[in-house]
Amino acid sequence: MAESVCRQCHRIVTGQICQVCNSTALTSDWSGYVVIIDPEKSQIAKRLSVNLPGKYALKVR
Repeated sequence: MAESVCRQCHRIVTGQICQVCNSTALTSDWSGYVVIIDPEKSQIAKRLSVNLPGKYALKVR
């Protein structure tokens, strides 16, 4: 199954619904990703406004 990205929070998901924001607005048109392990200490997480660990897309179309 291809991974999709939530258009709301940019989290990479494998199902039909985003586990973080419960959105069904998913897309398969994305590029680049970052894995956030510790969002409290990560400068990238702060820049992306990410509060939970996980895989996030950098560019969502």
